[in-house]
Order: sequence, then structure tokens, then C-alpha cells
Amino acid sequence: MVAFEVPEVDYTRYSNRQLAAVPLVVLAVALAILAAWTAMSGAPVALGFEFTGGTELRVSAPGATADDIGSAFSVQPESVQSAYGGVYIVTFGPDAPDTDTLTAQVRDQGYEVPASSDVGASFGRNTQLLALGGVGVAFLGMSALVFVMFRTFVPSIAVVVSAFSDIVIPVAIMNLLGIELSLGTVAALLMLIGYSVDSDILLNNHILRRSGDFYESVNRAMRTGVTMTLTSLSAMIVMTIIATYFGIGLLAAIGTVLAFGLATDLMNTYMLNLSLLRWYKYEGVAR
Repeated sequence: MVAFEVPEVDYTRYSNRQLAAVPLVVLAVALAILAAWTAMSGAPVALGFEFTGGTELRVSAPGATADDIGSAFSVQPESVQSAYGGVYIVTFGPDAPDTDTLTAQVRDQGYEVPASSDVGASFGRNTQLLALGGVGVAFLGMSALVFVMFRTFVPSIAVVVSAFSDIVIPVAIMNLLGIELSLGTVAALLMLIGYSVDSDILLNNHILRRSGDFYESVNRAMRTGVTMTLTSLSAMIVMTIIATYFGIGLLAAIGTVLAFGLATDLMNTYMLNLSLLRWYKYEGVAR
């Protein structure tokens, strides 16, 4: 088995501005995407079935294509996704005919409907508020915990800004890739908050609370943090590939969000967070 070693980065070659520039530019682009999406659709990200309300049918149609399934209904489905074994997941908006009518239409074409579900528009809005509120509470709780742990502004705000960017950038990528916000992707975003805080606190602890030169502390933190993140990132990429191959759309979406989020976390932790910590240790404390 080949051992993986994290290469040491010569951070003395780069100024704090150079290190922070790339993550901040990427964050600015992500915020611009979310702002444009909000202006066009009224929401910063495309909302899934659980949040908009509507009807979802699981249609068993071996040998049929997605176009065949879509043409079986009197109204155009919002999405037709291949699942497994010739099963398609078909979703309709809240203005579509009732479930019985849709089921009858698809059965008239010789297809079976082994399962169906309905979500009312008001229930979908409540679910949306609860999910987004959960992400907000988790982020605020994380921020409060970080400020209690470090009790100084710059190291604490470095963790908070990095975590904020770790959430915003994957959400913008979701829009670009056509991934809707579902209960599954909300869970992925919550997981990213945990991943982000873990890697940032690891770096902060090595630099601020352990003995040794600044760059020696950074390299120690990277040997642990980068290895953990790359391991998780590899697992998410494999999961996404397998889920995509077998047509498991939800797992593929979760894996994609986590993969981009973990890659973003590497950038923010070892460029943005590190530049703020270096400024704090060499310039901020002296003021």
C-alpha cells in the first residue's frame, strides 16, 4: 500500500493578499450567481419537490425512455428521473391534476405506479422554512461556539467567514449544475458546516495553541487536515459516480454537493483562513 504524504507548501512565497484573493474572488462570483438566481426566480436556489409542493409518482416502465414517460401525461412533468430497474421518479408542481388522475393516465399507457406521494403547497413552504431555519441555527450556533473557544475576533471571524464561504459556493454550484434544494441536499449543507468548522479549528489550534514556528504548525495541521478532507472527498466522488451509474439521483446530488464543498473547504482553510491567522499573529497582535 502506497502511503500518501501531504506536500509542504512554501507559504513565504505568497503575501496575505495573494492567499486571500482567490477564495474571495470565488466567493464574490458565487454571491453574484445567487443574487442573479434570486432576481430571476425569487429564490437563491432551485427548490425541490419537498419545498414547493406537488405530486411525485414512481412509474415502473422497463424499456421506456424518459420522453415516453413524460408524454404519457396530459400535463408536462417538472422532472422525470431514472431511478433503478426501469423505475422513473416523476414530479409535478402544485397546479397539476390530482394523484388519482395522473396515476390513471400513466396506467392507460401500460405502465405501473408502485408508489406515489403528495405534498401540499403550504406544507412545502413550512418545510422550507424549517430546513433553512435549521441551517441558519446551525451556522449561528457554530459561530457562537467558535467565539467562545477563541475569545479573540480575528481567529474567530476567520473560521466563520470560511464556513460561510463553504456553504455559499456549493449552493451556487448547485444552480449551475441544476441540482435542486431537497431535504437531502440540506443535510449535505449541514454536514459541510461540520466539516468546515473541524478543519478550521484544527488549523487555528495548531497555530495559536501549540508550540512551534508558524509554518511548522501549519504543516502539522495540513498533514492531518488535508489527509482527512481528501479521504472524505474521495469517498464522496466514488459515491457520486456509483449513484449516477445506478440512477440514484438523491445520493448523486448529495455526493456532488459534498464533493464541491470539501474542495471549497480545502481552499478556504489553507488560503483564506491561513492568511487571516498569519496577519493576526505577525501584525494584528503587535498593534
